[in-house]
Amino acid sequence: MNEPTQRIAEITLDERSVVSRSPEIEHERSAAIADLLHANSFAPVSGRTGPFHLHLALEDDRLALEIRALSDGSDETVVLPLRPFRRIVKDYFLVCESYFKASRSGNLGQVEAIDMGRRGLHNEGSELLIERLADKVAIDHETARRLFTLICVLHLKGSSHAFGPHRSA
Repeated sequence: MNEPTQRIAEITLDERSVVSRSPEIEHERSAAIADLLHANSFAPVSGRTGPFHLHLALEDDRLALEIRALSDGSDETVVLPLRPFRRIVKDYFLVCESYFKASRSGNLGQVEAIDMGRRGLHNEGSELLIERLADKVAIDHETARRLFTLICVLHLKGSSHAFGPHRSA
């Protein structure tokens, strides 16, 4: 799994029907993508060899991961139901909103406490993603964290939630 070819070299998000996103959310999206492209581990169980272009899209309450090998153009699509992620994403949005509000208030103790909760939910979402992808794509924890951030950003197109700035790491 740690071979240099078994990685994501390019990533795009389905931008159809995307609501306008706040500067904080655009920052989260771009930071998650930059961090992901800098270091990741992504190995389809099918044996396909990368590096890969990954396109993420939401389709009928499912996450579609369209995986294309850059070397030969071969592709495959992995589809995951989003229902198992629904509670974590909803809670994550709520905690991130609280984090943003606390950051503006300047209460460092409150910001740190909320940030610990945010990180815990982010880790929970990442572990669920690793588990749900296990028989389809092998990913490491840091790759899962970045992908979970992008799943949350994609959820915004159908959500009234917005979350404030935080590090995706």
